[in-house]
Amino acid sequence: MPAMDRLDSEQRFHDRQALRRADTFACDPARLHVDDAWLDHETWVRPAFAALGDVAGLRVLDYGCGHGMASVVLARRGADVTAFDLSPGYLAEARARAQANGVRIDLLCADAERLPFADGSFDRVWGNAVLHHLDLDRAARELRRVLRPGGWAVFCEPWGGNPLLNWARARLPYPGKGRTPDEHPLRPRDLRPLRRVFPGLTVRGFQLLSMVRRVLRPGRLTASLERIDERLLTRFPALQRFCRYVVLTLRR
Repeated sequence: MPAMDRLDSEQRFHDRQALRRADTFACDPARLHVDDAWLDHETWVRPAFAALGDVAGLRVLDYGCGHGMASVVLARRGADVTAFDLSPGYLAEARARAQANGVRIDLLCADAERLPFADGSFDRVWGNAVLHHLDLDRAARELRRVLRPGGWAVFCEPWGGNPLLNWARARLPYPGKGRTPDEHPLRPRDLRPLRRVFPGLTVRGFQLLSMVRRVLRPGRLTASLERIDERLLTRFPALQRFCRYVVLTLRR
């Protein structure tokens, strides 16, 4: 699909999602509140935030900010946060969330492959489930350009290295399954353009056995599987290629 058609398709998809969510917040504004419990809604989020380091006083870009939860948490930690998204609908939600949580965030509508920021603008970049929507050749070059020397980016992304998981994603129903036509979980070959620009790229996998969290309520079983995962992935790091999600760290 041509780039402009792809961007238009992505924007319409996420604007529709945001419109549905807006009805919920209109009825219950308290749901706009965010606290640090958000960091535990998935097992990779808190470790990924830890990889950003201490952000107090730093300029941080929330890259494809979506609902704006990460932006709020970053601002509360003392970061000077700029956030962008392709979807005006998501930006409206992020703006309402910043106001409801009493934090200041600079928000703008932008294309991740053509960032409207000066070279070296940011100390850190955060992104959650956004790179797998993009042309990674363009995105990687833009990321490097806007990071200051010595800065780094952390992204949480769905991973496509597990054939059984890929089969389930394609064929089984589960909550929140909706996807855009052009996105796909990242695979090892998708990391090549990132590695060309960020040779020190690191990849850490999350949710091997505990990926059953996607269809089961958190409880004793999922907690046990998470503990087993931690031991397995530490002892046998090659198993990370079968995980559900990865955390990528890209250093400038």
